[in-house]
Amino acid sequence: MKKGLLWKLLLVVALVGASLYFIYPPFDVKDKDGNVTREGRINLGLDLQGGMHLVLKVDTSKIPEEARKDAAERALEVIRNRIDEFGVKEPQISPQGKDEIVVQLPGITDRERALQLIGKTAQLEFKLVSSDAERLNKALQGEVPAGYELTKDEDENPLLLEKTAVLTGDALTAAFMSFDQSHFNEPYVSIQFNAEGAKKFAKITQENVGRRLAIVLDGKVKSAPQIREAIPSGQAQITGRFSKEEAGDLAIVLKVGALPAPVYIEEERTIGPLLGQDSINAGIRATLLGAAFVGAFMLVYYLLAGFVADIALVLNLVLLLGSMAYFHVTLTLPGIAGIVLTLGMAVDANVLIQERMREELESGKTLGQAIRLGYDRAMSAIIDSNLTTVVAAIFLFQFGTGPIRGFALTLIIGLLISMFTSVFVTRVIFELLMGMKLIKGLPMLKIIGTPKINYIKIRWICYALSAAVLIVGMGTFFMRGSDVYGVDFKGGQVQEFRFQKLVDVKDVRSALAEIGLGDASVQQLRDDPKEFIVRTSGEVTNEITKKFESAFKDNKAEVIRIEKVGPSVGNQLRTKATYAIVFSMIGIMAYVAFRFKHWYFALAGVLALFHDVFVAMGFMALTGREMSLLIVSGLLTIAGFSINDTIVIYDRIRENARINPKMSLKDLINLSVNQTMSRTLLTSFTVLVVVAILYFYGGEVLNDFAFCLLVGFISGVYSTVFIASPLMLLFHGNKKKGL
Repeated sequence: MKKGLLWKLLLVVALVGASLYFIYPPFDVKDKDGNVTREGRINLGLDLQGGMHLVLKVDTSKIPEEARKDAAERALEVIRNRIDEFGVKEPQISPQGKDEIVVQLPGITDRERALQLIGKTAQLEFKLVSSDAERLNKALQGEVPAGYELTKDEDENPLLLEKTAVLTGDALTAAFMSFDQSHFNEPYVSIQFNAEGAKKFAKITQENVGRRLAIVLDGKVKSAPQIREAIPSGQAQITGRFSKEEAGDLAIVLKVGALPAPVYIEEERTIGPLLGQDSINAGIRATLLGAAFVGAFMLVYYLLAGFVADIALVLNLVLLLGSMAYFHVTLTLPGIAGIVLTLGMAVDANVLIQERMREELESGKTLGQAIRLGYDRAMSAIIDSNLTTVVAAIFLFQFGTGPIRGFALTLIIGLLISMFTSVFVTRVIFELLMGMKLIKGLPMLKIIGTPKINYIKIRWICYALSAAVLIVGMGTFFMRGSDVYGVDFKGGQVQEFRFQKLVDVKDVRSALAEIGLGDASVQQLRDDPKEFIVRTSGEVTNEITKKFESAFKDNKAEVIRIEKVGPSVGNQLRTKATYAIVFSMIGIMAYVAFRFKHWYFALAGVLALFHDVFVAMGFMALTGREMSLLIVSGLLTIAGFSINDTIVIYDRIRENARINPKMSLKDLINLSVNQTMSRTLLTSFTVLVVVAILYFYGGEVLNDFAFCLLVGFISGVYSTVFIASPLMLLFHGNKKKGL
């Protein structure tokens, strides 16, 4: 064995071995009781394991100006301490911008409890209650005395409190839950003051024996016990109608301390564990089916060369998962889609190489020469096509959020690894087989020949067809107005419910109408008719849940997904999505112009990309689907796939121009498109089947995404042949002159 081949082989074996080590076990290993005995190496996103993603806004408008400077930092620390006390496994709390905090809570199932724990300001105040009945009566008649405020206790009894608190929660050193043994074991919260607070509390109780002292939390009276004697111990109790969880959570927030300013939720994405498991199952099913199809197709069509390509595809998946585990990349549901797409698009490089080898063998080259030239001549097209897709994914990562960034990162890593496996690993295998004299030829099937079509001749018909499709599609897009945008871009809230039994959508709408939500959008899912998506403009999940409990008493409805986006965040996300698309197009155009030295190459290619993106957007509008962040990632994937195809043709045009320097650009285009047609159709076929598998088996969440890709990829094949290449000729101007 040659020394050069030996180190290449050892490198491949080492990388595969390291990847297998890093990914075992990929997911949590559980015992029969469901307890995790060994943690998985692949980090799962919240959309796969369930949990909450929150973007919190710190409202500094309600605090003195001198305290705004570090309010967000102090709020973050308070929230972090509360969550640590709550016991969430591996939470992520980080600042975002000047006054926002991003909180991710894996595995959280009690949404309301988590929101209360995180968002409660926990301003604790002790206020004396007026014992003057006459003064209280005047207050009830609208004449509230100066220095007092009228409120109610938990039993709706009126109370007249002194406005100024005699003591606040800043004096606390400890808070913990206890149980009242003398009163049905009811939970309450015991609190302990610091030395100065204890001294103040003793004085207050001593000077006001016989009066009531209201314990006020965030402006609400929790209890107002009568002071029977002085309390010098520095201890007190907060009683109320607490559940065990409520008392425990109140103790946590009081012990950790109050937030320096109110916080409110700008964005929420809550995924129930059942939906997360469904997503994992659907994603794994789609991945395995997609990989099985691609592998079977390559094996049947390219025989031995296809078997080598299949080995590369398996290693591609192993190395991708190993890289994700090593670099702690979080796997999200869109990330699974990225893996499926990576497998589909990885076929492209193998098809390019094998079609090139076929051409060299047909021209009379020896097997060794055909393999060497096949790789050498396919190299530039493989690098250029993959790097332009990487450019689009980089901008998607830059401007995306949450799971979308996971999709972009997975796609980037997958494309880089696919280049390595397709170009390096398969060549090592061929060199090894030749060195061992195990192969003497590379028989392959050939269903698609080299056509002789004049594509330039029908370009104006294609321009007219594209214009008609774009006018109808984009016209519908703009006519739908804000309805075309999902909650990501226009704000609002989406709740997904799963009933135990089938229920009629009319009954669901009637139940919502009874609580004033007759205008809510209700969608019954195709994959599972027991599931409904309810879109509302505000936070009404609790109201809907209670109504479903009363309206469908023998048919429990479980909340499995909530997405909430404030209007300002929706505008920000829409702006970011626009930037992602525009800048990715600029980046692709700059790269193509640099690589091919002619501006009209880049302009024609990017116009074809816009064509495909707008066609996909138009079909989304025509079919009543909504634009979301996930769809934006699909649009940029379409752009990457489309430019991939276009660059293969551009590369062949450049090569043919060197071989035939006197040939006109028109003839160069027709020749190059015809020569690469088999590769275009084969690659597009495999990718489209993989996306179709994603559409039918990838689950409801990825359905719109896969539909967008199907339309865009079909448009991409069409635009590469009938739009991008003819536009080059139009911009070039001189039909008789070549490059």
